Order: sequence, then structure tokens, then C-alpha cells
Amino acid sequence: MITKEQRQEIVTKYGKNPQDTGSAAVQIALLTARILDLDKHFQRNRTESGNVKDAHSYRGLEKIINQRKSLQKYYKRKNPEGYAELIKSLGLRK
Repeated sequence: MITKEQRQEIVTKYGKNPQDTGSAAVQIALLTARILDLDKHFQRNRTESGNVKDAHSYRGLEKIINQRKSLQKYYKRKNPEGYAELIKSLGLRK
């Protein structure tokens, strides 16, 4: 779970102002933080065969990933330079 302080830090870092929670860059960064947090949860809660125990949350993770993907597509189309900078700072591409 992302704490209030972590959320505010992300908004301050990627937003145009401290109240800017709606821009695509901020939303992508927030979704990335949620994805990383859920990934830690799934790493801790795996069966011996490697399957995920929490199937409902896994489906939610897939929805979040798809939402981030569509936001990335939009942001890349609208602001290619900003997109490249955001991807580099979040470490999404290798």
C-alpha cells in the first residue's frame, strides 16, 4: 500500500504543481508505484510451484498494468520528449 507521504512525493516530483494529480505523468508514476507494491506482495505469497495464491488481486494488477499502458500510449503521442524522460526516471524500459 502506498502511504500518503509517498503519494505526495510522487505528485510533487512528476506534477506541474503540488496539487496536480491528474496529469498523465503523475498517473503513470502513481500506477507504477502501485504495481511495484503489488509485485512485492505476490513475491511473498507464492505457492511452492510458483503460482500466485491471490488470484483476485492478480487480476487487479493486470487491470492496473493495462491502465498504465494506455496512459503511456497517450502520453507518448502527446509529449514524446516528456515520455522519454518519464520512462527513464521510472526505469520502465531496459
